[in-house]
Amino acid sequence: MESEVLNVKKLVIIHGPPGVGKTTVCKSLYKNVDRSVWLDADWCWMMNPFEVTDENKQMVVDNIIHLLRNFLNNSSLDYVIFCWVIHKEFIFDIILKGLSDLNFELQKITLTCSSESLRNRMENDNRTKHQINSSIESMKDYYDFDTLKIDTTEKKIKDVVSEIENIVVR
Repeated sequence: MESEVLNVKKLVIIHGPPGVGKTTVCKSLYKNVDRSVWLDADWCWMMNPFEVTDENKQMVVDNIIHLLRNFLNNSSLDYVIFCWVIHKEFIFDIILKGLSDLNFELQKITLTCSSESLRNRMENDNRTKHQINSSIESMKDYYDFDTLKIDTTEKKIKDVVSEIENIVVR
């Protein structure tokens, strides 16, 4: 009797401080990985005026969980790539709790880089001094997460994407 191999979806969460390259990496990654979708959580925050209130935070998390759930349930997709500035471990827990009844493999990846590299990237993106300094200061917190770490300092985007592909693509 032949055994049928079940095709388990993969949820790939890529996070790191602002300016580290999450969006750039994910934009390229999802184009390289067949049967994938990319959700950038920043899209759920695109409101004018941008206000971080309890109500807005709850709405954004609910929307993210809803979108991830729909993508994970979609039969035309095998990979769901999600990126966000997840700065506290409990945010992973909230999102994953909202998906706990689904069957998927999880890969959490933290992108890091040197302070100098982060400063240069953010200056090239015309970020404010406050944004740059805040992101550099927050970098140290990302080393404590229970994730696979990828240092992007001396790497080209295509090399980071290739490294992630080698980790997550079956």
